Amino acid sequence: MNPGTDSWVGVLGGGQLGRMLALDARRMGFQVLKWTGGDRSGAAYTADLVFEEPFDSLDTLERFVDRIDVATVEFENVPASLLDKVAQRVPLMPAARAIGICQHREREKNFLATSGIPCAHFEVIDDPTALPEALARLPGDGILKTAEFGYDGKGQRHVQKNASPEDLQGIWNSLGAPRTVLEERVDLEAELSVMVVRGKDGAIVTYDPAENHHQNHILDLSIIPARLPHTLLAQAREIAITVAEALAYVGVLGVEFFVDKNHRILVNEMAPRPHNSGHHTINACATSQFEQQLRAITGMPLGSPRLIQPAVMWNLLGDLWLDEEVPPNWSPILATPGASLHLYGKKQARPGRKMGHATFVAATLEEALSNANRCRLAYGWDRDSNETQTTLAENASTH
Repeated sequence: MNPGTDSWVGVLGGGQLGRMLALDARRMGFQVLKWTGGDRSGAAYTADLVFEEPFDSLDTLERFVDRIDVATVEFENVPASLLDKVAQRVPLMPAARAIGICQHREREKNFLATSGIPCAHFEVIDDPTALPEALARLPGDGILKTAEFGYDGKGQRHVQKNASPEDLQGIWNSLGAPRTVLEERVDLEAELSVMVVRGKDGAIVTYDPAENHHQNHILDLSIIPARLPHTLLAQAREIAITVAEALAYVGVLGVEFFVDKNHRILVNEMAPRPHNSGHHTINACATSQFEQQLRAITGMPLGSPRLIQPAVMWNLLGDLWLDEEVPPNWSPILATPGASLHLYGKKQARPGRKMGHATFVAATLEEALSNANRCRLAYGWDRDSNETQTTLAENASTH
């Protein structure tokens, strides 16, 4: 596919990742058709054409595949049956197999284990009576997670090592899932992510690892470059490349890591698409993650992932909105040198919903962090701001 030749990219999903992909596609001369599956959030309407019908509509499937030259996804929880049907008619990248592994915790963990990729100890549980023995085999407390449909901390519960059988049964019942994955609860030093891009020709590039800070299991801040030893960051890059190659992946893949107190680096999960922690690439890198996705799936050469300036990305959640339709005054962000505001066009705000993000770039990471935290304080969003300023700072200067 060549930009500017009436080429159509089909996107399954109706959220902000597809919105930003469409913005770059328009700049590059591609046309975008989005099939939202019924999502009417408003984020989809940067595309040239939008289908709002549910994903089980056979008529819409025919119209979708007849119009496009290549298909991709902007979220992983697309029905597997639909992925297979699309892939039978047009190139789907990443492939249905890769998406299927990443959308299902049990398949994801088994893939990591069989590929020799480091991850937390886990056990698959399909009967609550097996929980006590499985928990006894863990080195400490565990996290019980549903096998499917989990993101931003949904579908998981902390399980204490000494939990009674009655408590375990209650936790199992609260998840309401027939199959679960019990993982060891990692004693965290930090959380990282690496955006890795693999082209159709097997070429691979990685972006600088991002240091991620969460609030209520939702990404709050990403700090780039991450303030961790260089040897550990290089290891994270190499593992991300291994994951992409093992999946025979084409496109942008987000690989999320736990780093424990002993500096073990463990893959937590993979996102088969551009990722929240890669949003800084729009303003801070030579090539954004969204342009890379388009380059990869259309067979163009990959762009440079070079970080031009240090950056901090702040997720703007619906908690900041004055009510479900009225945003706050954005002057504190817009008045900050090096800050960029990105809003997703969603019609209604609610607590925890990702409504936009702000990226702060500066000559130094300290300046970018200072600017970000000054804006956070202006909106009363000061939780963990001091921790964010100081966590792992010593490592950055000594390794």
